Amino acid sequence: MRMARRTFLLGLALASTRAAKVAAQAPHDMPVETPMPSEAEARMARRWPQPVRVGDLIGLPVLDDDNATLGHVRAVMRSPQGKVRLIVAYGGPLGGWLNWGGRPVAVPLEAVGIFGRQIAAVDMPPKDFAAAPTWAPGADQPIGPGETIRIGLTRR
Repeated sequence: MRMARRTFLLGLALASTRAAKVAAQAPHDMPVETPMPSEAEARMARRWPQPVRVGDLIGLPVLDDDNATLGHVRAVMRSPQGKVRLIVAYGGPLGGWLNWGGRPVAVPLEAVGIFGRQIAAVDMPPKDFAAAPTWAPGADQPIGPGETIRIGLTRR
């Protein structure tokens, strides 16, 4: 008798769970409200994004695959579409030697990873930095130094 009651209760619980799942599904003709992540966003999600204070990113060197300095982070901005960008003072082959002559380049947050007190350009090779347009303030909004963003981890 006890076993039959347990089996009945288990079956009832499973049936109600299935009914709740069916009722919670959206109709097939309903438009998607949340866009699917891009390939770069999916790669960033696999890098275990961690919270980082924006003020701690300012001044960090951005390194390429050969550990050569490409530039330094000067600001963190949010685009009108909500994408976070690092503004890097790109200094060409010398990497902005002594922080001279670096032109600002907007680097998508999805293209970098942090390791220690350095940032690695994991999905943006040096030729992309050289080809990137010079960033100019426009519709982008600065993110305050006390705010927290999530950045992917990487290692060498």
